[in-house]
Amino acid sequence: MIVPETDIQIVSNEAGEPTAVIVPIALWKAIASERETAYLLKSENMRQRLRAALQRQSGVTLEDAVAKLGL
Repeated sequence: MIVPETDIQIVSNEAGEPTAVIVPIALWKAIASERETAYLLKSENMRQRLRAALQRQSGVTLEDAVAKLGL
């Protein structure tokens, strides 16, 4: 995701030193998602599970899951 630099705001203290950044929520969500993925990939076990999930070709539809759970 590319966000124009004008969408990012830098907050400074009284001395003019940058202390914080305000970013669009879409960018923040993308950053959070990348951090979560990086965290999960630190574990070899989780890395293997994620790879297996990516290769899986079958699954259960939402409707079938709801029916099976009786919801």
